[in-house]
Formats: sequence, structure tokens, C-alpha cells
Amino acid sequence: MLSNISIGQYYPGNSVIHKIDPRGKILFVFLFIISLFLIDNFMPYAVIALGLLSIIKVSKVPLKFIIKGLKPILFIIIFTFLINIFMTRGEVLMRLGPLSITREGLIQASFMAIRLIYLIIGTSLLTLTTSPIALTDGIEHLLNPFKKIGVPAHELAMMMTIALRFIPTLLEETDKIMKAQKARGADFETGGLIKRAKSLIPLLVPLFISAFRRADELAMAMEARCYRGGEGRTRMKQLKLQRHDYIATCIVCMYFMFIISCKIIF
Repeated sequence: MLSNISIGQYYPGNSVIHKIDPRGKILFVFLFIISLFLIDNFMPYAVIALGLLSIIKVSKVPLKFIIKGLKPILFIIIFTFLINIFMTRGEVLMRLGPLSITREGLIQASFMAIRLIYLIIGTSLLTLTTSPIALTDGIEHLLNPFKKIGVPAHELAMMMTIALRFIPTLLEETDKIMKAQKARGADFETGGLIKRAKSLIPLLVPLFISAFRRADELAMAMEARCYRGGEGRTRMKQLKLQRHDYIATCIVCMYFMFIISCKIIF
């Protein structure tokens, strides 16, 4: 299951989505997340689903790869759905002992589940179609205006990108350690909550040691390459807006006009 997580992974490609300026993609995803919480009707969500499928098709990222990334959060989606369906007050549709399912709860639970799914797909598409270096440059450029108030833009961008980059690596390492511990007789799946928590100790200790070792190796590699921070650094590839970036911006503007019109109409 750990290998199914797609956030932080990069899927190499030469599609139009891959070529879009990373600054634009970061802003588009940020606005997309905001728009998900402005919608309170099912029709716009159906249109968004078609839009996401079109983007996945154009990006040439396999749909199975995207769906696989949803499996690790399936429990969170189901848990959120059940919490909303039972805890929201309104018109009672069905009673299950002390619990009751309401019409408002069913609608709210469906909205939350759809939002979580779309949120994961949107953020996954960002990392899948943007290389770590491009993502770093994009975040740094967006944070540059905050340098005037003392925000270390380059350092923050580097930290965020390294954290995203090492999510798949640490998950792969966790999977290997779990398999090795199971081969030695460790049991991570049976027993009560306390027993399961104790059984994670043989997993967490080598994982932390491996993470610190990787961090030390990365620091030594960056120092060996004379890395001294963002001041005075030059870039081989400068970020410049191209024709497809303006087209993407127009599409996003049309999308927000659609969201606002749906908000007004419905």
C-alpha cells in the first residue's frame, strides 16, 4: 500500500502539462483547492471530473497510476464520510439505533468525499508533471516578494521540495523494513492498539536512522558541490512564460467564471 502513494513522485514526460510554467501550476492548484470548497452543488463536480480526466489524458500520466494513489487515503475518505453522515443534523432518512442518517448529512458527506478525492488528484498531478528542480524554482519565485519582510524564500523552497522528493524514498524504505521485520517474525497487524503501537518500534528506529543518514549524505553532497544558499546563484534554465502558459491561464479564468456562475445560479 505504501508504494501506491503518488504525491511527491515525478512521472517524466513531454506533454503540454509538463511544459507549463511551474509557477503557474502551483497557483492553479492552489486556486483549484479553494474552488472545491466554494461549490455546494453536484453538477459542477461532474464538470470538474471531466476536466481532470482531460488533464490526465493530455499529461499522458496513466490513469491507473492516479487511481492507485487514492488507495492509501481510502480509509480517511470513508471515515470522513461516516463522520459527516452521522453527525450532521437535519431531515432524518434512516435510524440505526442511536445514530441517524439525515438528508443534509448525506449531502455534506458526499461533498467532503468528492473534495478529498479531487484534492489528492490535483496535488498529485502537480508533483507528477513537475520535476523537483522546476518545483523548487517555482516556489522560490512565488516567495520572492516576501523577502522584503525577511522570509528566506530559497531556503523554504528547497526544504519543501526536498521533503516532497523524499516522501516516495522514505515510503519505499519503510516498505523494505516492514518486509524485513516480518521475515524475522514481527507482527504489525494483530493485537490491540497498544500492542500494535509497540510493534512499530522495530520499524520506526531503523527508519529514523536511515532518514538521518540520508539527510547527512544529502548535506555532504550539497556542500561538496559548493552549495551556499540562494544568494548569487544562477540558473541554467530561466523561467519564462510561453504561449501554452497564457492558454492555461485563460482556461483557469474560464473555469473560475464557471464556478462563480454556478454559485450564483444554484
